[in-house]
Amino acid sequence: MTPERLGKFESVLAKRQFNLAVVLENVEDPHNISAVMRTCDAVGIQDIYIITTTIPKHPRFGPKSSSSAAKWLTIHQFDSVEACMNVIRPLYQTILTTHLSSDAIDLYDIDFAAGSVALVFGNEHDGVSEEMRQVADGNFIIPQVGMIQSLNISVACAISIYEAYRQKNKAGQYLAKSVTAEREAEIVAVWSKKKEKFRFKDLRQLKRK
Repeated sequence: MTPERLGKFESVLAKRQFNLAVVLENVEDPHNISAVMRTCDAVGIQDIYIITTTIPKHPRFGPKSSSSAAKWLTIHQFDSVEACMNVIRPLYQTILTTHLSSDAIDLYDIDFAAGSVALVFGNEHDGVSEEMRQVADGNFIIPQVGMIQSLNISVACAISIYEAYRQKNKAGQYLAKSVTAEREAEIVAVWSKKKEKFRFKDLRQLKRK
């Protein structure tokens, strides 16, 4: 591995927010999952948790939608809500689901800079399951003033985690490296096995030689 590539890995990992995560429960469309992955990579989220209890486990994710973001993320897959919660409950202080309820809080009232947060997004048709809502710490909604009170899952996730980005960036949390040395070495070891794509200008330069 070249020093330049290692430097890129270290630069990206220095801005990863390991106290922020996304959980996807029974999201059916792999293109939606891939779009979420692309946005997660963009805002510095490393860990995505995918639960499949009512649908088959996803064998792969759309590289076109994700722009290959999936290979730079750590994807955890579970076949039950309980199994997922056993992993994420010790890691995140607050676990919130996207669900329209009388006690739901506004997205913009969540303090993402105060602690660790995991946001749960549900199935395209049925939303988050009752089982997940029962074990989460609460619900949140994205304010809307239109006739249709719903958003595409990937759009809802993008709006939510970019609000988290805004708050955390304002608080200077992207300037403070949060990854442990052990986790950094683990991720770099995985990333170093990924193939680099040629850029068009690099290919043109090779053809000239």
